[in-house]
Amino acid sequence: MNLVRPALALLLAGFALFPGATRAAESYDSCAGFIDSLPVVISSQGTWCLRKDLSTAVATGFAIKIAANNVTIDCNHFKLGGLAAGDGSKTYGVYAENRQNVTVRHCNLRGFYAGVFLWRGAGHLVEDNRVDNSLGYGIFMLTDFSTSGMIRNNQVYATGGAPDHVTIPGISAVADIIDNTVDGVFSATANGAPIGIDAMGPGTEVRGNRVRGLVSGGSGTAIGLRMMADGIVATGNRFISQTPLVGGKAIHGSNYGVCQDNIASRYQFLMTSCQDGGGNVIN
Repeated sequence: MNLVRPALALLLAGFALFPGATRAAESYDSCAGFIDSLPVVISSQGTWCLRKDLSTAVATGFAIKIAANNVTIDCNHFKLGGLAAGDGSKTYGVYAENRQNVTVRHCNLRGFYAGVFLWRGAGHLVEDNRVDNSLGYGIFMLTDFSTSGMIRNNQVYATGGAPDHVTIPGISAVADIIDNTVDGVFSATANGAPIGIDAMGPGTEVRGNRVRGLVSGGSGTAIGLRMMADGIVATGNRFISQTPLVGGKAIHGSNYGVCQDNIASRYQFLMTSCQDGGGNVIN
């Protein structure tokens, strides 16, 4: 009797019962080092990993600062928490300035002034993160304007509350912005103007995103997608509001921008200042 095959089947069945443990073990293989306390400065290249939930109560500065090029932060789906700093926090979750090729992935970033904030540099990638309860920005990426980064497959929830921000964006970036969910953006000021996605990259693509739950205040205008540079192409995005947004714009375009196959519900305007590529619908 062949006992090898039944034994192998039992082994594989055991792995199926604990898929998270298997994936985590595999993901640690590429780690150059581990982040086990906050705040921390990463000063050498490679992949730096979390292996447990972490939090900090610092009210200014950063939880993780990247001070080298070619760095990947892989949180392995663990949490980086900043809620303890309160509603006046100016702390960044993951921060880099003038660095090249920064990647942030698999992070649960909660309660920071900005979940991810990448200032200048180039070659950045932010993917597969969950960012919630950010006060000023969910995800911010300002690359050098001669190049663009990539922001994809992120979930950005409940962004807003910074006391000095009239305009609050869920995602603001010089980047291709693809397949993200932005749900819940508000401003604590009297005439708050929430923006789901602020696209600032010339010639970039904004595709397949879902924007929901924008809450404006006073005379503030809610905008699902604001195109802040020339030649942006917006395709296949969905802008949904549970209540009518009087004066709300699903898309506020820019010169030479093209909008195609976008759907908006309960906005007053579907598009302003964007060339209609067809297939755009509002109800």
